Amino acid sequence: MAMIEFDTRPNRDAEVALVGRSNVGKSTLMRELTGHSFDTGGKPGVTRSPNHYDWAPEDFVITDLPGFGFMSGVDEDLREEIKTEIVHYLEDYADNILVAVLVVDGKSVIDIIDRHSGPDEIPYDVEMFHFLRDLDIPTVVAVNKMDKVDDEDERLDALCDRLGLYPPWKQWQDTIAPISAKKGQLEPLNDAVRSQLHEQQRDDLFKFF
Repeated sequence: MAMIEFDTRPNRDAEVALVGRSNVGKSTLMRELTGHSFDTGGKPGVTRSPNHYDWAPEDFVITDLPGFGFMSGVDEDLREEIKTEIVHYLEDYADNILVAVLVVDGKSVIDIIDRHSGPDEIPYDVEMFHFLRDLDIPTVVAVNKMDKVDDEDERLDALCDRLGLYPPWKQWQDTIAPISAKKGQLEPLNDAVRSQLHEQQRDDLFKFF
């Protein structure tokens, strides 16, 4: 049984958590947000414990949770275990998490969702989106790698449709944020996160976004 360490969270009250499958660019996004690189376990998608970056004066932490879903070289038991730990983490800290950022790959997310939609199967991304909302955690979907997408509006409308949000996506700009983390293009995400923080009277955290 591989060790999964989920008890490393610093004692901070307010949190923004990044969730998403492996290889969607969460680590890159984390680096862009914090200015720090994190050890992502060498091989992509093998991060097994959350990366936390915290600021004591603001009593605030940004957390990058391990990727869930398929990971090459990781057996199914471990995948399930990681997913279970992520679910428990989100449940345990639901009251602290001011915003969850569900990171998806803009280029492949629709195909992945459609491939896993069936009578007995809910795609992870859709399931996670609804799970976060069921926990009353304000959720922003960061649609990453949009620099590789030609039909942006069409793609984002389709994503809204899959998530149960009525298209057009432009009416959900506090929820759907097209970005390119690698190119440092995060404006829509920062705006969406700020609008969610503002709702919770936490404008003091704007400086991080």
